[in-house]
Amino acid sequence: MPNRARQAFLGAAATAALVALTWLVAIHLGFGQRADQSVSRGFQQLSRPAVRSLAEFFAGLCNPTPWVYFAALPIAVALLRRRPRVAIAVSAILVGANVTTHLLKPLLAVPRAHGLLSGVAPVASASWPSGHATAAMSLALASVLAVPARWRPRVAAVGAAFAVVVSYSFLTLGWHYPSDVLGGFLIACTWTLAAGGVLLVVQGHGRRPVRAAPRTRVSVLETLAPPTLTLLAGLGLAALVVLARPHAVASYLRGHEEFVLGAVAIGLLGLVLATAVSLVFRQR
Repeated sequence: MPNRARQAFLGAAATAALVALTWLVAIHLGFGQRADQSVSRGFQQLSRPAVRSLAEFFAGLCNPTPWVYFAALPIAVALLRRRPRVAIAVSAILVGANVTTHLLKPLLAVPRAHGLLSGVAPVASASWPSGHATAAMSLALASVLAVPARWRPRVAAVGAAFAVVVSYSFLTLGWHYPSDVLGGFLIACTWTLAAGGVLLVVQGHGRRPVRAAPRTRVSVLETLAPPTLTLLAGLGLAALVVLARPHAVASYLRGHEEFVLGAVAIGLLGLVLATAVSLVFRQR
């Protein structure tokens, strides 16, 4: 088995274990339930008419109808590159991750703890994991595999930003708790690493031509540069908000410390997962 395939399968096992851990902490442990509601309250209290309008737009991008058209793009890219095996792997990620989420929702449905904190809109029992978060992250990670190796770090950074913005949007609208987002992200990454690992094994056992084309391998530094720039851009945007309304931001952050930690955790997880996938699949 190729070493990269082994790394992919180990990563898939690790993210699958994190899926189970997230579910246990968020659904069955009191401190996880309180943290969920505390972070949710911070997002929901950001809602204003203008903010809500933007949130509805971004969250709506991962509704079933527009998402189907977006999902066709990475498959088309793989086929245009004459990589039918990659197209099959991308399709498996997009279908498998989202079907898994929709099967887990009713299977794991339990009444979510409500009323632990005031000012938090309740969510449905069958809300974990988030279908929108799974859809956004599976689209982002499938796109990483679909494009040429040189483009993967850039696509990973943009895709992670897309998934995080979509997730922030529906959290502001009160559709889900933050743990639902974490579960959706991790399920998408599990499927990506597993399907990518199978792809690497199949490619490793395939016949190689006598004069094989040189493989494109992106360095670790080149892989980390776009996500780092994305992180810096996010910090810069936050700094601009603080500079524009310092007193309002300071007033809001007092009493919302868990919201800040939760928002940062979601953003970092999205970026880390996408970067990890681009690191594992640095070679075409």
